Amino acid sequence: MLKNRGIAFKLTLLTILSTSLIFSSIFVYSYLFSKKIIHKKIRENAKNLTTAIVNHIDMVLLPLEKVPQGLVCFLEHTSYTQNDLISLLKSIVKNNPDIYGCAIAFAPYKFDKHLLYFSPYCYKSNGKIKLKYIGSDSYRYFYWDWYQLPKELGHCVWTEPYYGKGGGVIMATYAVPFYKIINGKKEFMGVVAADISLKWLQNIVESIKIGKTGYAFLISKDGRFITYPDKRFIMNETIFTVAKEYNRPYLRKIGIEMIHGCCGFVPVYSILTGKKCWLSFAPLSSSGWALGVMFPQKELMADIMSLNAHVVMLGIIGFVLLALVIVFIARSITRPLSALTDVTKDVAKGNLDIKIPYTHLGDEVGKLAQSFDFMRRSLKDYIKDLKETTAAKERIESELNIAAEIQASMLPRTFPPFPERKEFDIYAMMHPAKEVGGDFYDFFFIDENRLCFLIGDVSGKGVPAALFMAIMKYLLKTEALRGVSPNEVLNRVNQTICPDNETCMFATIFLGILDVKKGIVYFANAGHNPPLLCSKNRGVKLIDVSKGFVVGVMDEVIFESQSLTLAPGDILFLYTDGVTEAMNTDGELFSVERLITSLEDILKDTDDVTLIVKKVQDKIKDFVKNASQSDDITMVALKFKGF
Repeated sequence: MLKNRGIAFKLTLLTILSTSLIFSSIFVYSYLFSKKIIHKKIRENAKNLTTAIVNHIDMVLLPLEKVPQGLVCFLEHTSYTQNDLISLLKSIVKNNPDIYGCAIAFAPYKFDKHLLYFSPYCYKSNGKIKLKYIGSDSYRYFYWDWYQLPKELGHCVWTEPYYGKGGGVIMATYAVPFYKIINGKKEFMGVVAADISLKWLQNIVESIKIGKTGYAFLISKDGRFITYPDKRFIMNETIFTVAKEYNRPYLRKIGIEMIHGCCGFVPVYSILTGKKCWLSFAPLSSSGWALGVMFPQKELMADIMSLNAHVVMLGIIGFVLLALVIVFIARSITRPLSALTDVTKDVAKGNLDIKIPYTHLGDEVGKLAQSFDFMRRSLKDYIKDLKETTAAKERIESELNIAAEIQASMLPRTFPPFPERKEFDIYAMMHPAKEVGGDFYDFFFIDENRLCFLIGDVSGKGVPAALFMAIMKYLLKTEALRGVSPNEVLNRVNQTICPDNETCMFATIFLGILDVKKGIVYFANAGHNPPLLCSKNRGVKLIDVSKGFVVGVMDEVIFESQSLTLAPGDILFLYTDGVTEAMNTDGELFSVERLITSLEDILKDTDDVTLIVKKVQDKIKDFVKNASQSDDITMVALKFKGF
């Protein structure tokens, strides 16, 4: 009777007979459930403790913030004299034990139209309140972070912590901007800055102990340790440098979350003890700093681990008995399974016409055999379909390669393009992000003395951008050869493209016409990056161009024409945003500033336009390293030699 039953029936029957010997399942369930409850309680308690500490710190910081804020209110709504300001500053420093010093830093000529610097500063020294004026040519306070940040941001700012005079106490500056309504306009007048001792804050954090090895720490907005049990870390290391030094990449991710004001509860390894911990962290709402509390796992989970040891011992005994039962059951099914194993080896070798045995059985082995047979037939059909799909893919790739060659052939690739002309040199390159791209460039003579040159970037990438680019390049050249001004070329092309542009694709374009005899460049810009004017003597700078609107979206747009005169040796460097927005693996952009610096370095060695473009391309490759190219990269360099 048992012989004709299914495998599930056999396993169920024999397992029920052996359940009296297997108690480990009860203990496993108890362990998992208890661990889950304990972990939940630890998480809740950690969150509550961290929140309580953060709230306590904020309750101390917030009243300290009110002091400079109140002074700002006085400065903005009342009249005052120099003596009034000094009296207020002395009173603030005297009546607030945690405030080391306080300054009112006026903007240049705002307190007195004859004074560039005016910043009285009262501070504690040897138990007395002293006064000094901190502005001078050797200390231009309006260039320092504690002045610049609140001025530019327009709101209160906590600076990064620093060691106070003498290096014994960690301090931070709370800076608040103040304004005046003058002739109906709100004008920036200066900054009130309060230097605050953080000794009390260190004492609070250092007093937090979790078990025997748990501890708390505090980091600044930049990730720098303000408090830590290992004193070497304080003000010398950041959470990011520690993550790199100890090879803990996950710690860097946690640091980013902390400085961005996130809360969390994550498993980590303690740098201090090397043991597994839970890290609970939360931001300080007042200053933007972040508190982290380490909860040692082993200490908090000691009881559940002891229970786990007992469960393991009981489980071993139970599973040994269960193994004996399973061995007995396995003997009844190994023979047909062995046969199926031999068949699957033949299928794996490519014999998809072999017959699968045991498909006639009604138990689980029979169903398994039927599944193998279905797999064999499906695999046979799949291979057939895959061959067809692969062939179609190869055709598409071949067509894309041909399209890339066609697009490349549309752009000037012979250099020098006009070897008989000695008045100028020009070189260009385009490297698409995909097989085909949307960037383009062109240059050609309109007549004997006028050279038209242009660069453009079409929205999107791939085949649609390449098709739009081909149309745009043809229209631009056609209109330019009519001899009209650069802005009129853009106007006409825009009016031609817009009515039939249902896909709303567009292009940014910079188009210029160089009078090779006079060195005058007439140009118009349609939303493209401003070119760079390069000179060995005068350096590299951005050309002041009208930004303009893109081509292809609004037919009523009117483009503006501008001009500049090149001196012999001047070089115009044109580029697309694929150059300045090239990104490395850290998410940093190459940027206009880095491009200008690169050109300045290159010009020290050469002013050959071919070498300039190639060296810029090399610098971009060195910058992005292994990061994938996200956008087309196009550059054009035009050097005016004179005649």
